[in-house]
Amino acid sequence: MEKVLIAPSILSADFGAMRETVLALQEGGADWIHFDVMDGHFVPNLTFGAPMVAALRPHCTLPFDVHLMVEHPERLIPDFVQAGANSITVHAEACVHLHRVVEQIHELGCGAGVALNPHTPLETVRHILPAIDLLLVMTVNPGFGGQAFIELTKPKMVEARRMIEQTAPHVLLQVDGGVSPDNARALVELGAQVLVAGSSVFTAPTPQEGVRALRWALSSQKA
Repeated sequence: MEKVLIAPSILSADFGAMRETVLALQEGGADWIHFDVMDGHFVPNLTFGAPMVAALRPHCTLPFDVHLMVEHPERLIPDFVQAGANSITVHAEACVHLHRVVEQIHELGCGAGVALNPHTPLETVRHILPAIDLLLVMTVNPGFGGQAFIELTKPKMVEARRMIEQTAPHVLLQVDGGVSPDNARALVELGAQVLVAGSSVFTAPTPQEGVRALRWALSSQKA
């Protein structure tokens, strides 16, 4: 099995101990730190902004993967770049001029990703795939952590992997929503290369153990 990246979402972490959290995730073997940024408009929740990224950047050497679940993301992208983001993902549903926003992210020196809500067809991104670095298939409706994986998204993942291989093989396929040690291996077999996991990591006794449980699930042989 090829290297799978684990990107814990700190949305599910203790907001009063974020510095300790990112240090623990790094120690536990996480590959990226995933920031779920919500504005209370595009999704029905409000989380944190660029100052959180900036505050944590000096304490962690891992890439910071910022997922903007916001309206008009182009207004916020420069702030997140300045704060220390390494990659920024925007929603196709939130961008009237998606290609322009992707170009903006690249021009500012970050990797660019595009996210799709569970109901949004893959055809939406077919013609922009060669211009991006990451495609995020949401496997829950965005807005809150701890939701159950939507089984109906599995065929979409398979189709996304096929589309990427045919059109833009450099693009990483990321999944976010309901990821746990119980389904991690199956999701990779469907085509996922980057796993975003929040609740399953932070309901473990420690964040380190949560990351290691995912890694063990990926490395264990099927019965």
